[in-house]
Amino acid sequence: MRYNVLGNSGLFVSEMCLGTMVFGPSSGRYAGAGDVGQDDVDRIVRRAFDAGSNFVDTANVYAGGQSEESLGRSLKNLGIARDKVVIATKVEHATGSGPNDGGASRYHIVDQLKKSLRRLGTDHIDLYQLHGWDPATPVEETVRALDDLVRQGHVRYVGVSNWAAWQVTKALGVAARLNAVPFQSVQAYYSLVGRELERELVPMLQTERLGLLVYSPLAGGYLSGKYRGAMKSGRRSIISFPPVDEVKGAPVLEAMDGIAARHGTSLVAVALAWLLQQRVVTSVILGVKRLDQLEEQLKALEVRLSEDDLETLDAASALSLEYPAWMVQTADAARTTLLKTGELPDQR
Repeated sequence: MRYNVLGNSGLFVSEMCLGTMVFGPSSGRYAGAGDVGQDDVDRIVRRAFDAGSNFVDTANVYAGGQSEESLGRSLKNLGIARDKVVIATKVEHATGSGPNDGGASRYHIVDQLKKSLRRLGTDHIDLYQLHGWDPATPVEETVRALDDLVRQGHVRYVGVSNWAAWQVTKALGVAARLNAVPFQSVQAYYSLVGRELERELVPMLQTERLGLLVYSPLAGGYLSGKYRGAMKSGRRSIISFPPVDEVKGAPVLEAMDGIAARHGTSLVAVALAWLLQQRVVTSVILGVKRLDQLEEQLKALEVRLSEDDLETLDAASALSLEYPAWMVQTADAARTTLLKTGELPDQR
């Protein structure tokens, strides 16, 4: 297990993060994804930490808050010291039917932080993330509320999830103007069949030096290969999330087949190894319901893809260029070559 710095902070997190959406009873908007009992939670958490992970991600809405409870109980059951674990959770999604039961207002953020702290059994959150963009709340209000929580010691670092690049940069500008704590990370979907964030989010992350936390690295199990053809049983048969274009996905799986065979490993390990070798990725969030699934995913740590492997996967999964990307590529080609090689290309 390797460790990476989170954004512009001095905090090191493991390159594999344990996701907890499946912890607790299966209910609400995440029905079908969970239902892992406490004994199994304890076994999964223990194995992840034995493998070197120090990072765990949850949210106030997973299993109606019971995911946080289960995680907090597990850390206590296993005797894992609070200063040995980096706990990330989220706020913003609706927790009820009232007008103030969701969003990124000061009202909702402060209320939900207190509840998350109680459920997790801790006095602080290491990484507090906005689970989505709130169009109803001024960014200034959200940034000030998060800054207050950090200054009060209830939160160490802040981040976002499922935000567009322009939303992140706007908030960073507001934070700089207000002398408030800036975001350190973006949690987003990224996989070999879901590379859309490379269009705008990745350049923004690199320019602003923010960390990328990847969720659904296997595209909801699609990249395991078990949903090919008529094989439709499993989670994606209940929740088709994230969406996958199976016509474009088929050649990606075919490319992965050959690489997995050469390395003597599984498609799962190849999919995760590809992400771990993307420079923009800080940590990959693993979602597992069983210990054997965790063992299979941990095998990605032993796989080092060659340049040929990476080129093969890139060719099979590459995005088609959309405007303005194709114009930028054409207009900036000479400057890009000069930057990389130090030599001017022949432009005749």
